[in-house]
Amino acid sequence: MSTAGEGRQQLDEASVLNAKRTLLQLLARAGVWSGDAEELIGFVEAGALALAYEEVGAAGRSAPEGKGEPYASGWLDGARAVADELGAVAERALRHAVASDPSAASPDDRPPVGRTELERTKVAVTPLYLSFADVSDLDPEVTEQVLRALLCTMSSRQRAGYAGRLTEFTSAHRARLERLYAEYGPGSAIAIHGRYSLIHSPTSVAVLERLATSPADLHEEWDAAELPPAWLDGLTTAWEASA
Repeated sequence: MSTAGEGRQQLDEASVLNAKRTLLQLLARAGVWSGDAEELIGFVEAGALALAYEEVGAAGRSAPEGKGEPYASGWLDGARAVADELGAVAERALRHAVASDPSAASPDDRPPVGRTELERTKVAVTPLYLSFADVSDLDPEVTEQVLRALLCTMSSRQRAGYAGRLTEFTSAHRARLERLYAEYGPGSAIAIHGRYSLIHSPTSVAVLERLATSPADLHEEWDAAELPPAWLDGLTTAWEASA
């Protein structure tokens, strides 16, 4: 059957819900708790809307030529109105996704760190770390303890966008991070020094980001988690020496 002449193709609400329910069932069979799955799907939905907002906003910066000034003015006003509304929808979707954590009274609160927040951060830090260093046999394997302390320095909203924040951080400081991991990381002359143990862990990327962004909160949560002070001191020394 030809679809020619049927116009623009888009999914109806029932089909979207069917796809979502199918995904939830597949994840449940894989052992993913429904609350975690709903949260992750919520972030994907919010992200899709945010990307659509950016695309519509970019497309709406210029009007079709040859239509005259009144047409162009009205076209731009309409495009801005559509983009603004889409941005508001994206914001509401993000708020809804963040609010899926019942322990958070507000997206700006710092509730206990959830399982999916830990998993999302693990997924974010590993490829970033591997862009600077190889997998190390000296990894102290304290990923969850370290990431939990780091995430406690952030609100629910900040945690939701932390993967992007980490990507921006590593991009902005790439040369400095390359020097740090070459000097102190796996394969370096001081690789086995206990003070620099955490540089052998993918979590070190996130620790460095927090050191650069929110050092006081990091030290507070680090102490509360009873993590070795020497690890944080070692990363601080390496970060400062690599400037």
